[in-house]
Amino acid sequence: ELLGDPQRSYRVIHVTGTNGKTSTTRFIERILRELGLRTGRFTSPHLVRLNERMAIDGEPVADEVLYEVWQDIRPILEIVDAELEAAGESKLTFFEALAVLGFAVFADAPVDVLVLEVGMGGEWDSTNVADGDVAVFTPVALDHTDRLGNTIAEIAKTKAGIIKPNALVVSSAQPEDARGVIADRADHVAESFKIYGKDFEAELLEVTPLGQRFNLKTLAGEYSDLFMPLHGAHQIENLALAVAAVESFLGGGEQRILDDVLRVAAVHLSSPGRLQVISREPLTILDAAHNPHGAKSLVAALSDSFALDGPVGVLAVLGDKDVDGVLAAFKDVFADVYITQSSSPRATPAAEIAEAARQQLGATRIHVISDLALALAEAEATAVAAKSAVVVTGSITLVGDVLKLKQEEAEQDA
Repeated sequence: ELLGDPQRSYRVIHVTGTNGKTSTTRFIERILRELGLRTGRFTSPHLVRLNERMAIDGEPVADEVLYEVWQDIRPILEIVDAELEAAGESKLTFFEALAVLGFAVFADAPVDVLVLEVGMGGEWDSTNVADGDVAVFTPVALDHTDRLGNTIAEIAKTKAGIIKPNALVVSSAQPEDARGVIADRADHVAESFKIYGKDFEAELLEVTPLGQRFNLKTLAGEYSDLFMPLHGAHQIENLALAVAAVESFLGGGEQRILDDVLRVAAVHLSSPGRLQVISREPLTILDAAHNPHGAKSLVAALSDSFALDGPVGVLAVLGDKDVDGVLAAFKDVFADVYITQSSSPRATPAAEIAEAARQQLGATRIHVISDLALALAEAEATAVAAKSAVVVTGSITLVGDVLKLKQEEAEQDA
């Protein structure tokens, strides 16, 4: 309010869920940009640089812009911090300040529409001061149970808090408990509720080394023989959800996107750190799966899209995650697993993960190397000798660390 409610100066598409939020947010933004709108995109966390979290017309916000807008809003944040402390409350959190910064950056640009990814949950998330014209739900699963609830229904209730009066709601296929909660909230306050499998769907046609061909049947029509340069059947479903969100936003679900627009948008989609191939010798795949649901999607994609036989895993997990659940998903996948840890202060020590891994996967496959660079080098050597591949997973910060490592190596070789 003190800053003039910058989040009200543009239209908003609000995205929540457990897995697939960032990909879906990126897909929605890419379609809108292809339609000629000036777009803002807010995602979290970042992989390498903070700027990744805020993009205007698909490009991360420049350092200078971040600095200038921060200097503009900083006095107001300091006033609020002082008021909070005087009332005996904690100062603004990092994410709360970041959300304010993002809203101000997008208002200053200015953008026509902001595609806004929830940080955590929905109802009490900092991003929920914005009112989404469209509320988008990716699959809901167990994650952040210490903050969001211990059941699917409890987590779905928190996430359903982003549904605002008269919003249009679109959702991925959901577990029955989540679907019921989201549908109930939508019935009470939203204008409509559309869900994957009933109101829109995707059909895989072909998997190629470079991506996937598919058909979409969405709210406003059908789109045939599209191609995306991404792997994993879940990414096609994420795109179907994104298209439904855009159709809802622009025409209430009744206005079809031109074929050429969607075809161009699809072929230019990207989702860094999600089944991302960063090397071919050996084949090295990064995937930010950090909970059991995400790990199962990764396992399915490794089989369907890459047909890998006994790849080598590089694994690190953060302290608040379901280590046993993630490891269980990988039980029959990796020939060898190099347990390491990311740079995050929340990283679980490698030795602690290894203890659980030996119980889940058997001791003979487990190698413990806390130093990430060394662990990755050893995994690559093992994969080359076995004519196999390397899969780096278990933590978003681990994927970011590997991307940064590879960028530094490339700069040294240049």
